[in-house]
Amino acid sequence: MALKNVIGIDHAVVMVKDLDKAAENYKRLGFTVSPRGTHSAHMGSGNYTIMFDPDYMELLGVLTPTEHNAPARANLEKNGEGIERIAFTAVDSALGAEEIRARGYPPVGPTDFERPVTLPDGTVSAAKFRTFQWPTSEAPGGVRIFACQHKTRETVWIPELMKHANGARRLKQVLMVAPEPAKEAAHLSRMIDRETRNEADGAVAVPSGGDRADFVFLTKDQLGKRYPGVSLAGLPERGGAGLVIVADVTAAEKALGAVGVKSASGVVVPPASGNGTMLAFVVA
Repeated sequence: MALKNVIGIDHAVVMVKDLDKAAENYKRLGFTVSPRGTHSAHMGSGNYTIMFDPDYMELLGVLTPTEHNAPARANLEKNGEGIERIAFTAVDSALGAEEIRARGYPPVGPTDFERPVTLPDGTVSAAKFRTFQWPTSEAPGGVRIFACQHKTRETVWIPELMKHANGARRLKQVLMVAPEPAKEAAHLSRMIDRETRNEADGAVAVPSGGDRADFVFLTKDQLGKRYPGVSLAGLPERGGAGLVIVADVTAAEKALGAVGVKSASGVVVPPASGNGTMLAFVVA
């Protein structure tokens, strides 16, 4: 039985060391980046969002060390920058938390928080969320998962922020490297009640639900064979490796310029140029 109150991937969280520098880097890669947000004090973090439809990316940085962001800081210290968490969309976080509790995963939360948002007309509103996490010890492929209920979608999915010079439209896959992909995929499969799918090259996919992006678990060697000519320098042996993004590939090639590497019928930003995250732009 799939979870009723949790649907597919909502957003990918890319943990960065210097939040403002990371935002400038992503602007150079052709993304439209939101104004900087500052989270509630107990979280001690700030972010920039890169909005697609129906999902998005989040660049997350620690502004003040707190108990809440200790796991994120530890991950940054161990693995460097890159995909640190993946959020699912929660229809109802309170009910979703009870669903995972019934499956043997004591939830962290639900937790309410918000951040101020400057809208395109200059007015200030707020983006409000209610989230819950699976236990932090349950991190398939070394990446934590949580679910996010958007209480104010209109202050997050802002039309002006959803058009990108690189033609990015939506997430297609979250790439996770691990020495034992099948084991990690089975772990996630249990956590979200979704069946695994074996791929031709030995990678194992886990659909996240609905029409949202898939998780794909594979070894670094398999990842290298999928994207020949792309340097994987800087990726951990086990952890979030990259995002496959549906895009206008011609626009992506133009926006990326010398940074982009033509590979696997698309254009790819190596991890070293994407704050520890490989970005593969592909046709739908």
